[in-house]
Amino acid sequence: MDIKIVEDAKRPLAMHPKKFALWLFMATVIMMFGGWTSAYIVKRGDIGWSEIVIPQMFYYSTVIMLISSIPMVLALRAARRDNLERVKIMVSITTILGVAFMVAQIKSFGEMVDLKQFFVGGNVSHSFIYVLAGAHGLHVVSGVIVLLILLVSVFRYKVHSKNLAGIEMCSMYWHFLGGLWLYLFVFLILMR
Repeated sequence: MDIKIVEDAKRPLAMHPKKFALWLFMATVIMMFGGWTSAYIVKRGDIGWSEIVIPQMFYYSTVIMLISSIPMVLALRAARRDNLERVKIMVSITTILGVAFMVAQIKSFGEMVDLKQFFVGGNVSHSFIYVLAGAHGLHVVSGVIVLLILLVSVFRYKVHSKNLAGIEMCSMYWHFLGGLWLYLFVFLILMR
């Protein structure tokens, strides 16, 4: 009697198609902001470049964005444990902090206008801060919309340990936005 060793079929590498699309989207956003920050570095060497003044509200909005990641982590952890009441609370807190970040960013733009140094059509250095913060702000708006959609799903009990794709993608995107803002904020401080 011959004994044959048969290998188990290997499970193919697979990813949820929407998660894959999200990874592609985030890679695209990284390239876009990478291009803008590279252009900033190149233009910084031009004659007439003026130093950027970081609005005070950027510091507050950065703290808000970093803190907002904590309840998002706790929401995902609670969803994995089917603690649905905690998921509701944590996603609600993350959403409120996301809106607070947007309000702080809007106030930052107001602060820039009040400084009289920042105006569209002025020195190109000032245009970069509008482009970087403005484009990030648009992505945060989309992030808050995704959080609101998730919040509706949470209150309809569609988010639980057997249905985590939505909250995982929302968490991944929200943390990405936080990391992107931290990069932009540190970049602007270091490259004034």
